[in-house]
Amino acid sequence: MTVTSLASLTRISDLHKNPYDIKPIDRGYWASGDYVAGEVTGAPHRVYRIELSSGRMVGALPGDHVIGAFGSRSATLEGVGSWEDIRGYAMNAMTSAGLFGAVTSMSMLIPPTLNLTYLGHVVRHGKKVCMSDFAIKPSGGTFKVPTILLVGTSMSAGKTTTGRFVIHELESMGKSVIGAKLTGAGRYRDILSFADAGAHAVFDFVDGGLPSTVESESVFRSALRPILHHIDSLNPDFLVAEAGASPLEPYNGTAAIDELNGNITCTILCASDPYSVVGVEKAFGLRPDLVTGLATSTSAAIDLVKKLSGIEALNVLDPACMPQLREVLRRKLGI
Repeated sequence: MTVTSLASLTRISDLHKNPYDIKPIDRGYWASGDYVAGEVTGAPHRVYRIELSSGRMVGALPGDHVIGAFGSRSATLEGVGSWEDIRGYAMNAMTSAGLFGAVTSMSMLIPPTLNLTYLGHVVRHGKKVCMSDFAIKPSGGTFKVPTILLVGTSMSAGKTTTGRFVIHELESMGKSVIGAKLTGAGRYRDILSFADAGAHAVFDFVDGGLPSTVESESVFRSALRPILHHIDSLNPDFLVAEAGASPLEPYNGTAAIDELNGNITCTILCASDPYSVVGVEKAFGLRPDLVTGLATSTSAAIDLVKKLSGIEALNVLDPACMPQLREVLRRKLGI
């Protein structure tokens, strides 16, 4: 019996409980967000395993089948590629979440991606099944939730880690908090960590039907608005919103910030090094209220951030810094 794994991009769907077929379809009908099946042809490894719809990580074996979705990726530290770059039936799992495409550029610092062969699309009643079929639907609502925005100078700069601590501190103050990842590539574990920190609910762009936010701006905005309106309907005290990667990368970070409609009450920049704080401030015109991340790993780094930018900085991994984080949140949020 062939093992079939439902990657975490299927978590909004009903594929785990309702029947479906796998059938190849003509290339002219392929599109981003299509649910497709691939057969594993390369051995998994520590970076590119399969993240299931539950968030659990597993190692698929050659011959196993994985269901994910077509999409695109443009990661500065890992890989670049798209479903549009697929030639023939050979494709890659560009993330462990089941983001399928063909890699066109890969960092030499990490192992190669997991190789697959296209088996076909997920089909029901003669029609392909897509992520958009299960997306949060437009409601015509509004968004007025006070928001703590987390942005970074690059991927892996510390945004999710900082978000966990911010959520934990707000929850400890008795506030109702929702956590969200507005841009990026759809790995589930980031927002699951927000739930583990105490968020009452968590969302990301996958809930809007997108496998990643490397999409046209109009498609991205149309997917994000229903999510924000739904979050507003839950009446939280605060939203902690992470914009994956950095605002200048092709993940629609600028559009995400714009869609928050002036409800940002505190901006935290997670920086990879002290000099990048100045770079983002000049390139994007963004002056954060606080700097965290790798750029604050030591007291020398913190001092350099303050010297270069004049912005308050702290290392959220240091328990001694928690009173300072609480004070920043209380001051900026009016708690």
